[in-house]
Amino acid sequence: MATNKRVHQMTIKQFEAAFPDEDHCRAYLARYRWPNQIYCPRCGSTKVGELTTRAFNWQCYDCAAPTSYRFTVLVGTIFENTNKPLTDWFRVIHTMLTSKKGVSALQIMRVMGFGSYKTAHYMCHRIRAGLANEEFRRLMGVVEVDETYVGGKDHNKHWDKRQGRKGTKGKAAVIGAVERKGNVVARVIDRVDGATIGHFLRETLSAKVSLLASDDASAYHEMDFEVPRGVVNHSAKQYVVGAIHTNTIEGFWSLIKRGIIGNYHKVSKKYLPLYVAEFCFRYNNRENADIF
Repeated sequence: MATNKRVHQMTIKQFEAAFPDEDHCRAYLARYRWPNQIYCPRCGSTKVGELTTRAFNWQCYDCAAPTSYRFTVLVGTIFENTNKPLTDWFRVIHTMLTSKKGVSALQIMRVMGFGSYKTAHYMCHRIRAGLANEEFRRLMGVVEVDETYVGGKDHNKHWDKRQGRKGTKGKAAVIGAVERKGNVVARVIDRVDGATIGHFLRETLSAKVSLLASDDASAYHEMDFEVPRGVVNHSAKQYVVGAIHTNTIEGFWSLIKRGIIGNYHKVSKKYLPLYVAEFCFRYNNRENADIF
């Protein structure tokens, strides 16, 4: 019987050997950003020349005459206009990507020795924004879809902050779909109804979906999207019917909620899409030894 081989991602020792200084970080960034040929980020021209006086700086000859345009390897990236060295950025990225349930900005501040929480918070959000831009492929085969709600329970709050809400009132809704043994796609939505779910599935699923597994929520019966679907009735304590279940997507929800409860403690609805993107990126690259 074949067994899944555990994927070992970059260790701290390997990280320190690969990125001992700023030049190694810039060389790595340039190599992955321009794997074939360096081109101008403004006009796309390949007529560029490296400045002899400054490493990892180039001048575009098509832009140079009217504007004297010069650019660095950082232009157009999340590192542009930063006053922190790339070694710090790379360490924060490595810490975030190799922590299964995430790491808080407060912990980043402590470990990195930053002078303020604001700096760590800013860096973490910039990195999450970059993770949200990963290449998207529509899901196929057997796909599970489910929704969850993120937000603290009212009775756990201090008495003067309670709003008297029950159930999902006041919480942020997140919908997700996961391909069995494949990738997950999740988004924060304003409401959970048939129209919203149908729109999400049209953007997420390919024509090669053989089965869509969901629970018995009424919104799935109202969606305007036709696809072979199997249902498990959770209200009747029914969780698995042959190949029909939502255990995979619920496992992903548990990662998000454990991360929020254990590490972040509180996430506002404004920034929730960035946190969801971070967890999606880590999940989709769980078998990628070079996740960094």
